Amino acid sequence: MKEKVSEKTEVAVLEEKELALILYNDDFNTFDHVIHCLVTVCGHEPQAAEQCAFIVHYGGKCAVKHGSYEELEPKCVALLDRGLSAKIES
Repeated sequence: MKEKVSEKTEVAVLEEKELALILYNDDFNTFDHVIHCLVTVCGHEPQAAEQCAFIVHYGGKCAVKHGSYEELEPKCVALLDRGLSAKIES
């Protein structure tokens, strides 16, 4: 009698790591400019954008958006193009 050998195959599922778009404080941009950029670039509601602007001002930085690199990269570039200091971090 022949034995049946069962094989287990493990499949590694790579989960896409969620990243954060970080906005940093600077001494050049006004609150109004930062708020406008967060509304137009990141899709924030004005009140949420204002809260982020205060966090950046008093805390030095704030995660303004989360997602994949592909989602965040164009937003980061747009913020940089508008004179803000931003970076994508894990």
